[in-house]
Amino acid sequence: MTIERREVGTRMSKIVVHGDTVYLAGLVADKTRGRSVGEQTGEILAMIDALLAQAGTDKSKLLQATIWLQDIRTVDEMNAVWDAWVVPGATPVRACVEARLQSPALMVEIRVIAGAS
Repeated sequence: MTIERREVGTRMSKIVVHGDTVYLAGLVADKTRGRSVGEQTGEILAMIDALLAQAGTDKSKLLQATIWLQDIRTVDEMNAVWDAWVVPGATPVRACVEARLQSPALMVEIRVIAGAS
């Protein structure tokens, strides 16, 4: 099986495709850095949509999601944005935990794995 890497950097790739599986790197907000967890989640989910499209798939093929929150007490706000974004009936397995992120301005990081179309 071939391994295809996209948006390759010196430290990591943003997308890796192996067989019928698409792996995305953990993503954090850029434009909404320092703002609410809801705003950051919305920005990250839009980034996920774009990267999945670049890999030829979409959120209806999500298999797994891992979400790290700077403060677990913000989970309801994050979930409101997440729930409006996911495809009903096609939700992935998911873990959501509290973790210290790279900067206090980052409220959430999300990584997903999806099936290829």
